Amino acid sequence: MVNSRPAGPERTGTNLRRWVLDTYVVLSALLFPSGRLTWLRDAWRSGTIVPLASAETTTELIRVLHYPRFGLGPGEQEDLLADYLPHCESVVVSEPVTVPQCRDPRDRPFLELAVAGQADALVTGDNDLLALADALPIPIVTPTAALATLPTP
Repeated sequence: MVNSRPAGPERTGTNLRRWVLDTYVVLSALLFPSGRLTWLRDAWRSGTIVPLASAETTTELIRVLHYPRFGLGPGEQEDLLADYLPHCESVVVSEPVTVPQCRDPRDRPFLELAVAGQADALVTGDNDLLALADALPIPIVTPTAALATLPTP
């Protein structure tokens, strides 16, 4: 189940980060528990960050989890989704959102989610999205740059 909360700056005065995570960032955190993005999985589990999700970005994640190269059965896919989606804040992108033109049309929902959800950042390793950093009012950053914004324990 995805949490549904009003988007926006009601979190003033907190260190909570509301981030849009692109599909491959989420997959890296989920599929490689000892990998370089383990910190991200720990961050959403601990509530340090709240990933934002829309119907389109969730559909994309489910679609990619079905890729044969991952070799995931239905139960494994459900387990991975269950480790991510309950930590997400659901954002309904109901109105047209003005975002920069992107080369890959599958990137557009992530840009729209970031703007509609008033995200603190869009976290991606996708060079096409990173190239749009100056064209979006929301910071577009790499996972390494995102990690640098978190408080150290």
